Amino acid sequence: MRSVITGTGVSLPPHVVTNEALSRLMDTSDEWIRVRSGIQERRYAEPGQGSTDLGVIAARHAIADAGLSPTDIDAVVFATMTPDHVLPGNGPLLQTALGLGDIPTFDIRQQCSGFLYGLELADLFIQSGRYRRVLLVGAEVHTPFMPWHLGWDTLIGQSTRDITEAERAENTLSRDRTVLFGDGAGAVVIEPREGGAGLGTIRLHTDGTGAGVLTMLGASFKRRPFVTHEQIQSGETLPVMSGKEVFKAAVTLMPQAVREVCGASGLAVEDLDLVLVHQANLRIIEGVQKALGLPPEKVPHNIERYGNTTAATLPILFHECRAQGLVRPGMNLVFTALGSGLHWGAALYRT
Repeated sequence: MRSVITGTGVSLPPHVVTNEALSRLMDTSDEWIRVRSGIQERRYAEPGQGSTDLGVIAARHAIADAGLSPTDIDAVVFATMTPDHVLPGNGPLLQTALGLGDIPTFDIRQQCSGFLYGLELADLFIQSGRYRRVLLVGAEVHTPFMPWHLGWDTLIGQSTRDITEAERAENTLSRDRTVLFGDGAGAVVIEPREGGAGLGTIRLHTDGTGAGVLTMLGASFKRRPFVTHEQIQSGETLPVMSGKEVFKAAVTLMPQAVREVCGASGLAVEDLDLVLVHQANLRIIEGVQKALGLPPEKVPHNIERYGNTTAATLPILFHECRAQGLVRPGMNLVFTALGSGLHWGAALYRT
């Protein structure tokens, strides 16, 4: 018996924000963003729309795609780094919105590796016999990180005013991060099935010595109070990232994890039909592809359209690959990701 993905769904907000649109708010350009990240556009959620809202839409699609009703779900795993609230987590909110009943919900925070860690949990639940139908959601709304009071409202048509030079200069201070992120959600339903298809070897790792290369210093319960106007004004409520360190770790550790699951499964890397890499940066995706010695067509990407949607990138990419006919029966596929923590790993999936 294996854990099989029987349904997928996504939710992508309607506001498409191009690189050119961002250039009206900060010192950047389409070329500057494309060269560094490969991103051409991203989606922004409606004001007041949270990651739970996007997750609910994606979950409904996934449940319907699996041929199930919401009441058929036995457990929920919700992966996000951008929850609606500090407490409660998104799980109970999604449970209520979908009418799932009083089933257990698990909120996890492995950031960009959240969906990967969620696959491990769902597989363990199913293999143990504890739950039969697990709903796994990865959803993010990153836009609240961004300085909306400095002209970002113009990006979704809320305002037509011109920003000031002072606002433009302040927006530019965070351009290395704000241009990277988008909003979105993906969900999958996982069920037990007999046969060879389903999740195989999964290998997960954490190295807390690298926690400082991707973190957020503000809004911390080590501080009293945990958030202040000074933290917001100084940018401490924005993620802090050492881009070179993250790049180096990503193009080293993700290929290692892919080779690890292949070796444990008796496969060579060249036996893989698809490798789905967390969509953080096109240069990272290309680095992973080259490190593994795979042709570009085996490492698909959609970051150019959505940016980095953190825990949502892998389920969105898998859903699109299914819809495009890239995922066919009998294929060997690997999911891999690396994110803040540092958390990373890979999971083999046979279709």
